[in-house]
Amino acid sequence: MIDESSWMDDDLRIFRKTARHFIEKEFVPHQDCWRKEQRPADDAWVRAGSVGLLLSDLPSEYGGGGGSFANEAVVVEELARAGVHFATFVQSSIAHYLLDYAAHAQKSDWLPRMASGELVGAIAITEAGAGSDVKAIRTTARRSGDHYVINGSKTFVTNGWHAGLVCVAVKTDPKAAGMRGISLIAVETKNLSGYRVGRSLNKVGMHGQDTCELFFDDVRVPASNLLGGTEGQGFSQIMEKMNYERLAIAVAALATAERAIEVTAKYVSERTAFGNALVDFQNTRFKLAECKTEAHIGRVFLDRCIEDFIAGRLDETRAAMAKYWLSDCECRIVDECVQLHGGYGYMTEYPIARMWTDSRVHRIYGGTNEILKELIASSL
Repeated sequence: MIDESSWMDDDLRIFRKTARHFIEKEFVPHQDCWRKEQRPADDAWVRAGSVGLLLSDLPSEYGGGGGSFANEAVVVEELARAGVHFATFVQSSIAHYLLDYAAHAQKSDWLPRMASGELVGAIAITEAGAGSDVKAIRTTARRSGDHYVINGSKTFVTNGWHAGLVCVAVKTDPKAAGMRGISLIAVETKNLSGYRVGRSLNKVGMHGQDTCELFFDDVRVPASNLLGGTEGQGFSQIMEKMNYERLAIAVAALATAERAIEVTAKYVSERTAFGNALVDFQNTRFKLAECKTEAHIGRVFLDRCIEDFIAGRLDETRAAMAKYWLSDCECRIVDECVQLHGGYGYMTEYPIARMWTDSRVHRIYGGTNEILKELIASSL
């Protein structure tokens, strides 16, 4: 059994029950189709919005659930434990960009539609030659009267296929050194001339979650869509909101690790070798004991991070620690669990095999773990 998190309360228990029931009934049966199509069903976002799974931690005045990050953590955990890759945390992350940096009229228009699932959000930062090195982006936005004209391309865009609103990192001043020329512009994509969604990318794992390339060819966007209202604030805005994304990744990583232990404990109790259940072998018990201990340590640390984030006390160093250490921990645990499954652990019809391929990207996106170690080291 997994110990209940310290931040849980009665309202969150009810919310978890709702989320679990919905995911198991509405999403789990369709995962083969999602993986084949390389994206969620077209109506998945509206269905999730109808039961309050989207923007659960945004103020109710903008259509959100009025909860805290704990609500988002519940949704992320339940999706991870069900093996469903549906990027609600990206939707919520974009919503927080808008909540803090968009004009009131824009928030009143966009956020309720995002909460209902009518409008899907994505953030487009990464380019073919610019990943963790954000200052190397080459996509530009040139001011032209009361519009910006955007040219360039983005890759590895989660929710890109369905996105109706994309926060795009651009160079508004290509001559500015380093990060000073970077801005974020919100782009409404419906019937937008010059905007194109490229192919769904063939990933090692997370096959049911859409990840696309986006192209901008003289795309004209109202100048009022510049987030924050002043050019050159994009990099600091991204850094300010990274804690949210990194903590959500940590939540998904630990939930996956905990699920891997549960699945494997059941498997080794039922599977026999040399006339004995696998769990009767000391090596099996010791490996699972090590995995459970690591996961428990991770749970205590993560719960403290969630509490501190809700209270406004989580700094970027500990957010980086949570994402880096828990995603590394996840991969260690899942790999051990694959080994304990033997040959069946390599078969994609077994959940543990999908966890193995799906979990690997947690060490890459949201800032590679190597970059996060540099960030942590800078605090020494």
